Amino acid sequence: MVKLNKIYTRTGDDGTTGLVDGSRLSKASARVAAYGDIDETNSVIGLARLHVSGPAVHDILSRIQNDLFDLGADLATPLPEGEDPDSEYALRIVQSQIDKVEADLDALNEDLAPLNSFVLPGGSAASAFLHQARTVARRAERNIVAMQDVDAVNPMAVKYINRLSDFLFVAARWCNDKGEADVKWVPGASR
Repeated sequence: MVKLNKIYTRTGDDGTTGLVDGSRLSKASARVAAYGDIDETNSVIGLARLHVSGPAVHDILSRIQNDLFDLGADLATPLPEGEDPDSEYALRIVQSQIDKVEADLDALNEDLAPLNSFVLPGGSAASAFLHQARTVARRAERNIVAMQDVDAVNPMAVKYINRLSDFLFVAARWCNDKGEADVKWVPGASR
């Protein structure tokens, strides 16, 4: 369990940060950008939860917020060459977490009418925040892939964040009266 007695340590004053394995790297690195975006995604989901009505989506988002801390820990723990991502020595995203997101996505999507237009972010407050979380998750995905170009990454991490952004899109529509209150894109409407 994590125990924090003192919030500031001054160890990052030189522009570096510590990873789970004790190594240090620049706060401007792709790895730090990736898990920073995961943290931001988590924060926006927290805002969305303030506006979600009913326990179903609220409870799913609560579980996802916990998963995002797991994902952040995964990304903050270098994957040594040849290490099995399923190793018990590091907290890594696993297939069962992805399976749960997919099952929740499918369950919510069953209630939605098929799309006949692109959807603009908005509608209800919950939907707007979920769309914002989706766009931050997409940025996180881009940064994880950029990190993957220079460092080994658990492939389940990439898969999880990709599936999460899909889930957030469906959840945003579900929170817009199951898609009935979606704001539709009208091509060229302001020409």
